[in-house]
Amino acid sequence: MQKAYKLLGKHRHYDWGGNTFLPNLMGVENVNHLPYAEYWMGAHALATSTIETTEGQKDLAALIKEHPAQWLGKEVATKFEVLPYLYKILDVRDMLSIQVHPSKENAVIGFKEEDSKGIAIDAVNRNYKDQNHKPEVMVALSDFWLLHGFLAPAVLEKRLNSYSYFKPLLNEFKGSDYKNLYAYFMQLPMEAADAILKPLLEEAAKAVAKGTVTKNDPHWWAHKYYADGIPSKNIDKGIFSIYILNIVNIPKYKGIFQGAGILHAYLEGQNIELMANSDNVLRGGLTPKHIDVKELIHHVNFVPTNPSILKGDKLTDQEINYPCPVPDFGLTKIALNPGEVYTISSYSLEMLLVMDGEVIIEDMAYKAGDTALLTANAKVKIKAHTATVLFKAYVPK
Repeated sequence: MQKAYKLLGKHRHYDWGGNTFLPNLMGVENVNHLPYAEYWMGAHALATSTIETTEGQKDLAALIKEHPAQWLGKEVATKFEVLPYLYKILDVRDMLSIQVHPSKENAVIGFKEEDSKGIAIDAVNRNYKDQNHKPEVMVALSDFWLLHGFLAPAVLEKRLNSYSYFKPLLNEFKGSDYKNLYAYFMQLPMEAADAILKPLLEEAAKAVAKGTVTKNDPHWWAHKYYADGIPSKNIDKGIFSIYILNIVNIPKYKGIFQGAGILHAYLEGQNIELMANSDNVLRGGLTPKHIDVKELIHHVNFVPTNPSILKGDKLTDQEINYPCPVPDFGLTKIALNPGEVYTISSYSLEMLLVMDGEVIIEDMAYKAGDTALLTANAKVKIKAHTATVLFKAYVPK
């Protein structure tokens, strides 16, 4: 059995994706100007990767199912049975939905409840697609923006007080009652919500036109969402979240971890994302997909969040680790100088994504946009042709 194989992932063409970043990275001609939103690397049922072998391309999920211990490593196969992570590259042109992910315990409960109600697994109103949690870590590949957790109490109170449309909501917040504030607004009759959001969006449009706000201001993002025009009614209540959550800017190669219960949304930029292998997303707006506010409220941690930017902890002179407090996955960045050789001793099935430069891995050349799959319990040498940056996804011991 080889130590390393070239892995071929799958592109996902969601409307919010950009048209150039992923095609340029992968050397793909986007003649139809499709949105290239995500590139998936893994064994997810919806878009499993393939690997190049001497016998042609092979389906990764099928290989793992046939010989789990051989591909995943004995310990990982015993614990998870399947590849426990999904590895992605994202190009976020337009903001994603306001969302939260359930804990593993709640995912099991929710999945069984929906099964008992006879809700089809592929039904548009199905919240729980599996029985797994969906923690995720992301590392920016560009200047990246996202919403992440609730503002501190004093900051949020000041925010509500600074917009006349929000001032009545101070009575619902009461200085620290995040759940009451959020639930009250999200369950307002549509007409009442429109009466708040329409003048707010009109004010945002004027501020952006005058150049008086930046991307650090919620007006910027509220306007971007409705840049083509403000609806006269039925305005998406997800706009409210932009004003009560932290707007976080993450520089290139820095990251952030998002566990269960953190209300969040990606706003703009390119990143690497590594997550537990799950589809469980509860949405609260800014999306045409299924929204279930009542279920979302059940899973949100209604506490203030101080965003913790991951800078990476040094493992060696070449490799840094982005701490992930879950057993499903880990992520490191490896930076090599021209001619430098680096050795990896894999524990699990690991994926090496080349983001910059060119390398030789087990006598095979890899360029930016390529991914190498390393089999479990293998000792693999990487030799850099040029200055190179790689990101390694793995299962921790």
